[in-house]
Amino acid sequence: MDNTKKVLIIYTGGTIGMKNTSMGYKPAPGFLKEAVEAIYDMSRPDFPAWELVELDPLLDSSDMAYREWNKIASVIYENYNDYAGFVVLHGTDTMAYTASALSFILDGLDKPVILTGSQIPLSELRSDGRDNLVTSVMIAAECVVREVALYFSGKLLRGNRAMKMSADGLVAFDSPNYPHLAEVGINVKYNAPALYRTKKKAISFCPFSEVPIGVIKVFPGIQFGLFEEIMAEKLSGIVLETFGAGNIPGGGSELLPIIKKAFASGSVITVCSQCPSGTVTLGAYHASALLKQAGAVSGFDMTTEASVAKLYHLFSLGISKDEIKRLMETDIAGELTEL
Repeated sequence: MDNTKKVLIIYTGGTIGMKNTSMGYKPAPGFLKEAVEAIYDMSRPDFPAWELVELDPLLDSSDMAYREWNKIASVIYENYNDYAGFVVLHGTDTMAYTASALSFILDGLDKPVILTGSQIPLSELRSDGRDNLVTSVMIAAECVVREVALYFSGKLLRGNRAMKMSADGLVAFDSPNYPHLAEVGINVKYNAPALYRTKKKAISFCPFSEVPIGVIKVFPGIQFGLFEEIMAEKLSGIVLETFGAGNIPGGGSELLPIIKKAFASGSVITVCSQCPSGTVTLGAYHASALLKQAGAVSGFDMTTEASVAKLYHLFSLGISKDEIKRLMETDIAGELTEL
């Protein structure tokens, strides 16, 4: 391990650095630094050099939104030339959203940005945070992975392919539609063909703007009319979570006029699957073909988290609605598999 490669650790909040108080676990300024400095491996001479910065305020990850994503990305961008890699300590609930967002905000990224956290605080017995943190710093310093990734419990995943799979299990994340970037046991075994390499010559900072985006999950008996006003008049981007490969109830008789109206008013509707694994194929069934005809676009095998982040990104670029539709079906950061 080359300990001359310095890593910047960015603590945003989340369980890994929380303190047990009379009101339950909550982030406490300065508390994480004490816990990290108590980890023997972090001070070994053969361990990568590292520095820690805490964001203010520290947040539970459920409070993360586009402003916080921009803030994290700006810290990385402003310090980009001073560090070999970056580790972002984050709460698990929305870690996959943040990982997806950073992959678009940091356009042309060519260094490791590893998100991690824990299910048990560092200050507690049996904390999974120790291995997650130590291994993430080592991966960031090695610079084999040069993209936004998420490390948790022995798995290194592409950030914009990751999903939280368990609320209380230590193996909390997976990427059902993309191979793991690495498996960590005695050694770190990288999956070289799965690693992303940008074609850009330099990194660009592309912050998100405030964009009204919504997610609608289709369920049996859904009354689409109840969503007409918000879909057609109030939302710029909509992620529609459908059944299977893109199917909707009732052949879409109630939904299709709403999609046409939303499209005419400037909205972009992206169809994703409720299934963790698999892809949306608009046209495989009659109902899904009608979605395409009405103006919806396919999210293919994108996660909902990546779809939301990508809509933020594309609308923030100020490009045309037709260009947004085209790019939603185009792989731009390793987030989807084009058919």
